[in-house]
Amino acid sequence: MEPVLWIVLGVVLAVAELFTATLFLVMFAAGAFAAAIAAALGAPVAAQGLVFAAVSALTVVAVRPAIQRHRQSALSGGEEPFGVQAIEGASALVLERVDADGGQVKIDGELWSARSYDGTQVFAPGERVQVIQVKGVTALVWRDDVTGGGPA
Repeated sequence: MEPVLWIVLGVVLAVAELFTATLFLVMFAAGAFAAAIAAALGAPVAAQGLVFAAVSALTVVAVRPAIQRHRQSALSGGEEPFGVQAIEGASALVLERVDADGGQVKIDGELWSARSYDGTQVFAPGERVQVIQVKGVTALVWRDDVTGGGPA
């Protein structure tokens, strides 16, 4: 039963990583999968916890910096950005009214929840906006440069 619990925890962490795109939770997912292997081999719960902590810490310390360096060099090397970096700065079409409380936009064919970057701006359906920042799964948008300038 313990291996299943560790696997479920690993899957939950991996899925949560999809929504954060920080490459942090996936490190803990790796620790959970390693603990599942330890549990399957008959290790006691304390050893499983130790395996989880050790593998998670090692991946955070050793693997994450390498991934971050690769991501930064890819962005500075002229390669196409991916994930959140590809969305920030993109143009979006307002589908449902966007204000400080929420709304919906379409970015490159995908539907995103959105809020106004400047809480005083309100965007009507059909308007073009620019994605300034992404927080979680919400795009913070500003009036598109084509229709009137970006943030100061």
